[in-house]
Amino acid sequence: MSWSDERVEKLKKLWGEGLSASQIAKELGGVTRNAVIGKVHRLGLSGRATPSRPPTRAVAKSNRPRPAVRPSPRSFVARVATKPAPVEPQRLPNGEFATVLTLSDHVCRWPIGDPSDRNFRFCGRRPKSGSPYCDSHAVQAYQPAKRRRRSSEDATTALDAIAASRRMSW
Repeated sequence: MSWSDERVEKLKKLWGEGLSASQIAKELGGVTRNAVIGKVHRLGLSGRATPSRPPTRAVAKSNRPRPAVRPSPRSFVARVATKPAPVEPQRLPNGEFATVLTLSDHVCRWPIGDPSDRNFRFCGRRPKSGSPYCDSHAVQAYQPAKRRRRSSEDATTALDAIAASRRMSW
């Protein structure tokens, strides 16, 4: 395909209007996006008048009621991630605070303070059933599971691609 003077002028006009190389190629016909980019480069055309963006559709307003908005997962995580009020350590029956040496299954194992500090201790409250932490600390320790981002089909496709590349490397 040759670039006639007429086609070059049309290219310059469309480029100046802010059309993308793909849109210009479609408008000119018989030329690829890469050919348009190459010609623009060879002509030394400067930036566009406006950036290339797909046209936006006007959305008609309707009188229908909007559906109830479900809270986003991020807002749920934000509520869970807020720190509850600090829980003061509780003294053991012997009057001392829980330390590494006095920990048992019947004591909350949430560490409080800096381990290198003399005042470091553990919560010492009664733990939740089946948990090493009391109710307050279990909320901080266990966050809700995140949604999986990939479907099993995507994972299978990825694993197949990896297996195929390993076979080819031999």
